[in-house]
Parts: sequence; C-alpha cells; structure tokens
Amino acid sequence: MKNHPFHLVDNSPWPITGSMGLMSMTSGTIMWFYYHEYWLMNLGIMIILLTMIQWWRDVIREATFQGMHTKKVMLSMKLGMILFITSEVLFFTSFFWAYFHSSLSPSVEIGMKWPPLGIKTFNPMSIPMLNTMILLSSGISITWAHNAIINKNFSKSIQSMFITIILGVYFSILQGVEYYEAPFTMADSVFGSTFFMATGFHGLHVIIGTLFILISTFRILKLHLSNTHHVGFEASAWYWHFVDVVWLFLYISIYWWGSN
Repeated sequence: MKNHPFHLVDNSPWPITGSMGLMSMTSGTIMWFYYHEYWLMNLGIMIILLTMIQWWRDVIREATFQGMHTKKVMLSMKLGMILFITSEVLFFTSFFWAYFHSSLSPSVEIGMKWPPLGIKTFNPMSIPMLNTMILLSSGISITWAHNAIINKNFSKSIQSMFITIILGVYFSILQGVEYYEAPFTMADSVFGSTFFMATGFHGLHVIIGTLFILISTFRILKLHLSNTHHVGFEASAWYWHFVDVVWLFLYISIYWWGSN
C-alpha cells in the first residue's frame, strides 16, 4: 500500500539494454558506411526492438493490470509526450533551417540558383499532392477515433483507427515509389541531401506513428482502454497530428516552393 498518487517504478534492465542497442546500431551504421559490414548494425537493431517490446509490455502491464497510472501519473505522461513532440519540432526545424539557408542564398558551387543546375525536381501536383490528401484524411480518421473512444463507441474507434493505419501504410508505399523513381540522389548537392534527410526522417516518423496507432488498436481490442483512461491512444493521436503538420510544411516549402 502507498499513501501518494505517484508511480515509483521498479528497477528495470531496459534503459541499459536500450543504450547498448543504440550504441551498437550507431557504431554498426558507421561500419556499414565505411566497410560494408552489416552485422553490428543488425545486432543493434535487434537489441532495440527486443527492448522496445519488453519495455512497453511492462508499461502496459503497469497501466492496465496493476492500476499504477493514477490521474497524477497520466498528467505527467501527457506532459512528457508534449515535451517529446516539442523536441521533435526542434529536430525538424534544423532540417528546414538547412534547406532555407541553402535555397535563399545559393552558393556558387551549385550555380547560384535553386534548384541547383542539373536537378530535376518532383512535380508537386503528382505523388506529393496525393500524399498530402492521404495524411490530411488520416488526421480526420484519427480524430474520429478519439471522439468515438470518448463516447464509448469502441467499434467505431477500431474502424477509424484501421482506416488511419491503412492510410499510413499507403503513404509509406507511395513515398517508397517516389524515392525509387527519384531523378536525383542524396549525393546530388545540398538539394539532394536536405531533401532526403527531411522527407526521409518524416517518412520514418510516419512508420513509427503507424505502429503506434496499430498497438493502440490492439489495446482497444483487448479492452485495455476506456473513455477516461486512454493516454496511450492520446499520445499516438498527438504524434500523428504532429506528423501531419510537418508534412504540410515539407510539401509547401520543399515540393511546391522549392521546385519553382
């Protein structure tokens, strides 16, 4: 028994195993770049995935079956998610800063013009426009899911969350097709590097957000969430809206403005 509303977590091995996995993956990525050896990077990815699965399993167990997530704890988790999304905003700000720094004052090395000489950009009214409509539609469906959970209509919430997942997978497939057909590479001047870094990291966030929503869907199917206790779903919805907003800035600045 305890006489406070806070959750003092038990000792856990997952922070140290996660650190080991990240170190292995980072070092392995360098080995892949320079020596074309994959084993250390693959080992790091495997350690990270196993850590994620077991760590999140423990969090679900604490929230659903042990009742550790009181109102005070849920508030702290929401604040933590807000701070995390704020850090992600600053992360993408660095990419936009690099892009506009290079595009608003093109150097002589790239022909003093933007896009640089020899770069054939994407048609913003083609796949990029379709992907914009897909993400905007997915933002509507995840909002529908949130409203359905609050109103205890869990069948509708599951239906709308599956729609969001399908749209997220569709977006990732289209972006993969776009990358495959790209007329330039990451090595093609600062345009190629900033384009693939910004859109590539956004694509990674779409995949992470899709998995986040998929896990929340399974938790609803398992009756883990209720209309008053669904912080995990709220976090996934906030993350997805953040991904939507970042894409709008990417589309306007890189695909539309940057192609003219």
